[in-house]
Amino acid sequence: MVEKIDSKKTLDAYRAKLGEFRVVDVPTMQYLMVDGQGDPNSSSEYAQALEALYPVACKMKCMSKRQLRRDYAVPPLGGLW
Repeated sequence: MVEKIDSKKTLDAYRAKLGEFRVVDVPTMQYLMVDGQGDPNSSSEYAQALEALYPVACKMKCMSKRQLRRDYAVPPLGGLW
């Protein structure tokens, strides 16, 4: 059985605490990203970007599990739109 890596549980950067501001050190990692601009609440480009991003993220996860025998939880979306 392949061990599943979950960055939300192992990296402090993904564990925010309500009412607490802090500086976190984020390790060097590779990210899947899309560049965009405008208001994400009203931009159709934002919705289209997410519609394109999530299937790719899920496909990469499945390929990693099947071909590399490395499973992981897809991390939560982070935005700098």
